[in-house]
Amino acid sequence: QVQLVESGGGLVQAGGSLRLSCAASARTFSNYPMGWFRQAPGKEREFVASISWAGSRTLYTDSVKGRFTISRDNAKNTVYLQMNSLKPEDTAVYFCARGGLRGSVTGRQSEYQHWGQGTQVTVSS
Repeated sequence: QVQLVESGGGLVQAGGSLRLSCAASARTFSNYPMGWFRQAPGKEREFVASISWAGSRTLYTDSVKGRFTISRDNAKNTVYLQMNSLKPEDTAVYFCARGGLRGSVTGRQSEYQHWGQGTQVTVSS
Protein backbone atom coordinates (compact mmCIF):
# COMPACT_ATOMS: atom_id res chain seq x y z
CA GLN A 1 0.00 0.00 0.00
CA VAL A 2 1.52 3.30 -1.12
CA GLN A 3 0.86 6.28 1.11
CA LEU A 4 1.72 9.85 0.20
CA VAL A 5 1.46 12.51 2.88
CA GLU A 6 1.79 16.18 2.02
CA SER A 7 2.78 18.90 4.48
CA GLY A 8 3.96 22.48 4.51
CA GLY A 9 0.89 24.28 3.31
CA GLY A 10 -0.48 27.37 4.98
CA LEU A 11 -1.39 31.02 4.66
CA VAL A 12 1.18 33.40 3.18
CA GLN A 13 1.13 36.91 1.78
CA ALA A 14 1.68 37.55 -1.90
CA GLY A 15 5.38 37.54 -2.68
CA GLY A 16 6.12 35.08 0.10
CA SER A 17 7.43 31.53 0.00
CA LEU A 18 6.40 28.08 1.13
CA ARG A 19 8.01 24.68 0.82
CA LEU A 20 5.74 21.69 0.45
CA SER A 21 6.90 18.19 1.30
CA CYS A 22 5.48 14.84 0.31
CA ALA A 23 6.61 11.79 2.24
CA ALA A 24 6.10 8.41 0.60
CA SER A 25 5.77 5.11 2.41
CA ALA A 26 7.10 2.90 -0.36
CA ARG A 27 10.66 1.61 -0.11
CA THR A 28 10.93 1.75 -3.91
CA PHE A 29 10.27 5.49 -4.01
CA SER A 30 13.40 6.12 -6.05
CA ASN A 31 12.10 4.12 -9.03
CA TYR A 32 9.11 6.36 -9.69
CA PRO A 33 8.60 9.85 -11.12
CA MET A 34 6.72 12.19 -8.83
CA GLY A 35 4.43 15.08 -9.54
CA TRP A 36 2.69 18.00 -7.90
CA PHE A 37 -0.80 19.07 -8.90
CA ARG A 38 -3.22 21.65 -7.55
CA GLN A 39 -6.93 22.32 -7.47
CA ALA A 40 -8.36 25.76 -6.88
CA PRO A 41 -11.95 26.26 -5.70
CA GLY A 42 -14.37 25.67 -8.53
CA LYS A 43 -11.64 24.57 -10.92
CA GLU A 44 -10.32 21.28 -12.18
CA ARG A 45 -7.12 19.81 -10.82
CA GLU A 46 -4.13 20.93 -12.84
CA PHE A 47 -0.50 19.95 -13.28
CA VAL A 48 2.17 22.00 -11.51
CA ALA A 49 5.50 20.17 -11.71
CA SER A 50 7.05 16.75 -12.04
CA ILE A 51 10.45 15.16 -11.53
CA SER A 52 12.02 12.02 -12.93
CA TRP A 53 12.74 9.02 -10.75
CA ALA A 54 16.46 9.87 -10.72
CA GLY A 55 15.82 13.58 -10.22
CA SER A 56 17.67 14.54 -13.36
CA ARG A 57 14.69 15.88 -15.32
CA THR A 58 11.94 18.26 -14.30
CA LEU A 59 8.85 19.67 -15.96
CA TYR A 60 6.78 22.71 -15.00
CA THR A 61 3.57 24.30 -16.08
CA ASP A 62 4.22 27.71 -17.61
CA SER A 63 2.57 29.71 -14.85
CA VAL A 64 5.08 28.55 -12.21
CA LYS A 65 8.30 28.48 -14.22
CA GLY A 66 10.99 30.54 -12.53
CA ARG A 67 9.05 30.64 -9.25
CA PHE A 68 8.60 27.00 -8.21
CA THR A 69 11.24 24.28 -7.92
CA ILE A 70 10.57 20.59 -7.57
CA SER A 71 13.20 18.36 -6.02
CA ARG A 72 13.48 14.98 -4.35
CA ASP A 73 15.55 13.22 -1.73
CA ASN A 74 15.38 9.52 -2.46
CA ALA A 75 17.17 8.66 0.77
CA LYS A 76 14.26 10.25 2.66
CA ASN A 77 11.49 9.08 0.30
CA THR A 78 10.43 12.70 0.00
CA VAL A 79 9.64 15.09 -2.82
CA TYR A 80 9.56 18.84 -2.33
CA LEU A 81 8.00 21.85 -4.00
CA GLN A 82 9.69 25.13 -3.21
CA MET A 83 7.31 27.95 -4.04
CA ASN A 84 8.63 31.51 -4.24
CA SER A 85 7.06 34.79 -5.29
CA LEU A 86 3.65 33.38 -4.53
CA LYS A 87 0.59 34.99 -6.07
CA PRO A 88 -3.08 34.91 -5.02
CA GLU A 89 -3.79 32.77 -8.07
CA ASP A 90 -1.54 30.06 -6.60
CA THR A 91 -4.17 29.49 -3.91
CA ALA A 92 -5.27 25.87 -4.13
CA VAL A 93 -5.07 22.46 -2.54
CA TYR A 94 -1.77 20.94 -3.60
CA PHE A 95 -1.46 17.21 -4.19
CA CYS A 96 1.56 15.03 -4.75
CA ALA A 97 1.31 11.94 -6.90
CA ARG A 98 3.44 8.97 -7.89
CA GLY A 99 3.89 7.95 -11.48
CA GLY A 100 4.55 4.55 -13.03
CA LEU A 101 7.63 2.42 -12.47
CA ARG A 102 10.54 4.30 -14.12
CA GLY A 103 7.94 6.22 -16.08
CA SER A 104 8.44 9.43 -17.98
CA VAL A 105 8.22 12.94 -16.62
CA THR A 106 4.75 14.09 -17.57
CA GLY A 107 1.91 16.39 -16.66
CA ARG A 108 -0.78 13.90 -17.66
CA GLN A 109 -2.79 13.00 -14.58
CA SER A 110 -3.66 9.60 -16.03
CA GLU A 111 0.02 8.63 -15.70
CA TYR A 112 -0.12 8.92 -11.90
CA GLN A 113 -1.53 6.00 -9.94
CA HIS A 114 -1.20 7.11 -6.34
CA TRP A 115 -2.23 10.41 -4.79
CA GLY A 116 -1.92 12.14 -1.46
CA GLN A 117 -4.75 13.84 0.39
CA GLY A 118 -3.53 17.34 -0.34
CA THR A 119 -2.38 20.38 1.60
CA GLN A 120 -4.00 23.80 1.44
CA VAL A 121 -2.01 26.79 0.22
CA THR A 122 -3.63 30.19 0.57
CA VAL A 123 -1.96 33.33 -0.75
CA SER A 124 -3.43 36.62 0.41
CA SER A 125 -3.16 39.81 -1.62
